[in-house]
Amino acid sequence: MADPSRLEAGSRAVYGDAAYERMYGSLRPIPAERIRTVADEEVLELAGRPLHFMHTEGHARHHYCILDEAHDLIFSGDSFGLSYREFDSPAGEFILPSTTPVQFDPDAALATVDRLMSHDPQAIFLTHYSRVVDLARLADDLKDDIRVYADLACRAAHTDAPEQELREALRARLFQRLDAHGVTEDACQRDSILENDIELNTQGLLVWLERSGDS
Repeated sequence: MADPSRLEAGSRAVYGDAAYERMYGSLRPIPAERIRTVADEEVLELAGRPLHFMHTEGHARHHYCILDEAHDLIFSGDSFGLSYREFDSPAGEFILPSTTPVQFDPDAALATVDRLMSHDPQAIFLTHYSRVVDLARLADDLKDDIRVYADLACRAAHTDAPEQELREALRARLFQRLDAHGVTEDACQRDSILENDIELNTQGLLVWLERSGDS
């Protein structure tokens, strides 16, 4: 944060210059004296409320989740996936993993989900989007998808067009799950919501394969 140049460069590589400029504009550095680095398991108080910081890898190595111990709530960032309110159904909330570039690691992501659930939270607040509460089911769905996504990536790596194959496989997996969840939006509506996530997840999985030597 004191020197956001690496963050900006990574974001531009993921989104492209035009999309980056549209979404974020210019990142201004934060004075170093205003930055506090917290250790894993460190507890800070905000207005008398203890906040428990957990270093949670998987989505990214620098990621933290925050447990509000007084209220059994967790603020998960992207470590507990994405949940769009448009896909809520009588079966409850729908969730999917975020495997975006450049530091996704499936084993660490699975361990993070288990770590969050070990605190038995009453609700988890996602960056994208909002509050989810059917946590045992969502955790199982999320872990199942993380395993499936990694397997689909490994399979796609051995085809002539791995990026296209993986992108299509992720879309098919999501549409199958949406059907089973009772989501009524048609393919056009689904694509309008999920297209960017499918692309970013595809790129993240391919980066993981390249980094791990499985491609």
